[in-house]
Amino acid sequence: MIQIDSAIEGRRFNLYKLEQLLKPRGYTIGGNWDYDKGFFDYKMANDDGYQFLRIPFTAVDGQLDKSGAVVELGKPFVLNHVYQEGLDDGPDPGNMTASFNQFAEPEDPDGAVDDKYIKKGKELVRNLETLLSV
Repeated sequence: MIQIDSAIEGRRFNLYKLEQLLKPRGYTIGGNWDYDKGFFDYKMANDDGYQFLRIPFTAVDGQLDKSGAVVELGKPFVLNHVYQEGLDDGPDPGNMTASFNQFAEPEDPDGAVDDKYIKKGKELVRNLETLLSV
């Protein structure tokens, strides 16, 4: 994980309006959100893993699943998520009668980040600063 200094850090936005700005530009809310925090992810590549620019946010007024939530942006970072090939060597069987997790554990959830993705991440952050008028 490589953090990127940015003027967007600490800025507050209505979550719905922020989504309306970011989603058309390729950002999605990552699947690991909670009621009080989450991430906007921009998938830069799928090069021996997944390379993302990730923008963390925290609810400062309301909950993320409620209308009118206000969030504060955290420090952006570039992440390389490297997945295993083949079968999972340490699967969590969970409650086999009710569910089955088909996805393998990551080989390295925080793999080394190539310089080209750091550069691309910084470029994306500068674009965000302009978009969000920071």
